[in-house]
Amino acid sequence: MDTDLELPMVNDTQVQIQEYSSGFKFPTGMNFLGPNDILVIEKNTGVVKEIKNGTVVGTVLDVNVANVSERGLLGIAISDKPRYVFLFYTETEKVDGGEVLGNRLYRYEYDNGKLVNPKLLLDLPTIPGPSHNGGVLKIGPDKKSVYLVIGNLNYVQNQSFITKAQNNKDGPPPDGRGGVLRITFDGGVVDDNGILGDEDPLNKYYAYGLRNSFGIGFDSLTGNLWETENGRSTDDEINLALPGFNSGWKEVIGFSKDTPDFNPENLETFGGKGTYRDPEFIWIDTIAPTSILFMHTDNLGSKYKDNLFVGSVKNGTIFNFPLNKARTHLALSGPLSDKKADTNNETGSITFGRNFGIITDLQLGPDGNLYVLANYKHDGTIFKISLKNSTN
Repeated sequence: MDTDLELPMVNDTQVQIQEYSSGFKFPTGMNFLGPNDILVIEKNTGVVKEIKNGTVVGTVLDVNVANVSERGLLGIAISDKPRYVFLFYTETEKVDGGEVLGNRLYRYEYDNGKLVNPKLLLDLPTIPGPSHNGGVLKIGPDKKSVYLVIGNLNYVQNQSFITKAQNNKDGPPPDGRGGVLRITFDGGVVDDNGILGDEDPLNKYYAYGLRNSFGIGFDSLTGNLWETENGRSTDDEINLALPGFNSGWKEVIGFSKDTPDFNPENLETFGGKGTYRDPEFIWIDTIAPTSILFMHTDNLGSKYKDNLFVGSVKNGTIFNFPLNKARTHLALSGPLSDKKADTNNETGSITFGRNFGIITDLQLGPDGNLYVLANYKHDGTIFKISLKNSTN
């Protein structure tokens, strides 16, 4: 990135940005252990660092990871009761960059500055790879399940790896790629009942038909899951992912009505259990959306309460979307009332801030403020966004 990058800014004079912490390399995720206590993961090193009161105090874990393209240490989530730390990474043998073993989800326990007692919960494919790994983790609204978003790992469109989960009705069965997976804290099937089917790993799919995603987030008012998705060279998406959601790849990206020769009969439904739904918003010009977060406090002002925030790669932009009363659609007006940004010049009304670098995570802190994790000027940085004159 350009070292002369403009300083981060927000479009609200009542809000301030502080550089909360830095000193880590290409961070991909963060989570709060407690007030002023954050774990940050580094993509290419496999290192998990702990930050207290803005200062890096140590390394709590260092795992061996592949780091070509979108492989690496990619996801972190922390549960409250019991206190577990979940990590998703492309594991290698013996050293970073060594022989690839799998895309794996582990559960750890935090003990006095270290992550201990690893338990393997999911062992997923890494091929054809190495892109579209996804990896973002979230704890479910029930506080008893963990959700993982993983792409199709098939940037090159190798035909033999296009499964039913990518809407290839004549293809091989789903293998864990291309969807949102949901499991218990022990790695089992939630409620002992698969949404799309009973066979493994189909019984762990919450949603499918995903190409490449770097963001999932829950609306705590409804419990609904929302997801961001990267298009090929256009049609980046925001989706409402209800149970059994089919995002449509690779039959459709963007709106189905704009997709030449689209035929819903070509979509895999897993016996009617899966349902295609058009995106709630698309960008025609690529912005590479990443993290997704619901601002369920009024710490930044009442106008942002319960709004949807989306981070992105292009121009380090944070977008801000209000929702309709039913919270099933975004409340859009003017040139965006068609749910589409035809150019990035149309996005002024939904732009909260920009120039943050490559944004990889947005988190709501225990203090109710917004924390932004970014690769900024080649340095991992956490920004804290709060109201001016706030005591938090």
